[in-house]
Amino acid sequence: MAGTTMKRSRQREAILQFLKDRKDHPTADTIYANVREEFPNISLGTVYRNLTLLSETGQIQKLSMGATAQDRYDYNTAPHYHFICTECGAVLDMEMENLETIDRFAEKHFDGRIEGHVAYFYGTCAECLSKMASVREG
Repeated sequence: MAGTTMKRSRQREAILQFLKDRKDHPTADTIYANVREEFPNISLGTVYRNLTLLSETGQIQKLSMGATAQDRYDYNTAPHYHFICTECGAVLDMEMENLETIDRFAEKHFDGRIEGHVAYFYGTCAECLSKMASVREG
């Protein structure tokens, strides 16, 4: 689908604008609820179709969080890692270098070609750690 010219859509532009300034990697439901404020007649299906199109054309990144979790969407398409808080479910960008060397390492142990990787780090975010400490102290 790369290289395909897409008809401009005000709804798609609104979805992109909403994602542009977000660092929390919202779900389609969150995007839908916010875009509906500007376009009250937009359907959830339209939001999903546009998110699929935007991710397939490389304008946004779709983060598949596993079978039991909703997909999240990221405006930042550069290779980077994500942290998932096991307490509150927040999905946060990791400010660290992308470890491209892991692709070469994996390729040495695989009979094929490695083209990239996805890694999620799990644990407790700083906000949840702070709340836990407050509860223990209080």
